[in-house]
Order: sequence, then structure tokens, then C-alpha cells
Amino acid sequence: MNGQKGPKVREDLKGFKDEMIHQFHVISEGVISQVKQVAEGVINVDQKLERFREEIKVEIENKTQPIARGVVALDVKLEKTREELKKEIHEVRQELKGEIQATRQELRNEIQATHQELRNEIQETRQEFSQQLDKTRQELKKEIQESRQEVLAAVKFSYAELDRRLTTLESEFLELKCRVEKIESRSIS
Repeated sequence: MNGQKGPKVREDLKGFKDEMIHQFHVISEGVISQVKQVAEGVINVDQKLERFREEIKVEIENKTQPIARGVVALDVKLEKTREELKKEIHEVRQELKGEIQATRQELRNEIQATHQELRNEIQETRQEFSQQLDKTRQELKKEIQESRQEVLAAVKFSYAELDRRLTTLESEFLELKCRVEKIESRSIS
């Protein structure tokens, strides 16, 4: 009776272990998927930033080319006008620098905000995973404790049954021994 339950318990524990490993793989695949989504978001932000940079570059080039052509044409015509245009170009450059600086600062702020958001999301995902892992661990402890109690109960029952059978066998053995002694004593006399 005990020999039959041992492999069954081992088989149940192995099945339980396999299920626990499977659940861990499912949870880790979900975390990996979320991390991949975060990485894809970062890549998208980088691509948007690069497109924005290219657009700003084209816009700056479009604004400065007519000014440069005007400076060259006016330089030939009038020296006085050249000085005035140089002054205007300088002012435009300062204005563009200010705009570029402002845009650069805005981009830095956006990148920092996105970075912080991604950190927060990763932290939340990490906390959720930790909570799920703790919950699974507690459930496993509970199930193992229940299985242990069941096995102990089965062992106690088996022990009691074996003890009863052994007591019965001992009494039958003593009875047979007495009969054999009686038969031997009749044979001798």
C-alpha cells in the first residue's frame, strides 16, 4: 500500500514542479514582452527626434539661404547696405540661436520626461512581477503544506493498519504455536 503511494506522490510533486516552472515561464514571457514594448517605444522616440532634427535643419537652411544670397548680391551693389545686412544677419543668427536653444531645451525636457516615464513603468512592472511571484510562492507553500498533511495522514493510517495486521498475525502465530506444541506433545506421549 505504501509502495503504491510513493510513486504517485512523486509523480504529483513532479507535475506540480512542472506546472510551477511553466507558470514562471509564462510570467517571464509577459515581462519580456513588456520590456520589448518599452524598448520599441524608446526606438520610436529616437526616430521621431531624428525626423524633428532633420525638419529643423531643413527649416534653418531654408531661412538662411535667401539671406545669404541677398548678402552676396547687395555686397556687390553697396558697401553701406552690406554693413546693414551684416547687422541684420547677425540679429537673425542670434534669434535662430535662441530658438535652437529653446528647442534643444524642450527636447531635453521631453527626453528626460520620457526617460522618467519609462523608469516608472519598468519599476511598476517589476513591482507587479514581484507581487505575482510572492503570491505564487505563498500559494505553493500552502499547497505543499496541504500535500504534506495529506501524506502524513496517509502514513499514519498505513501505520495503524500495519500495526493492526501485525498484532493479528502475532496472535494467530501464538495460537498456531500452541497447536503445534499440543500436536507434538501428543505425538511424543
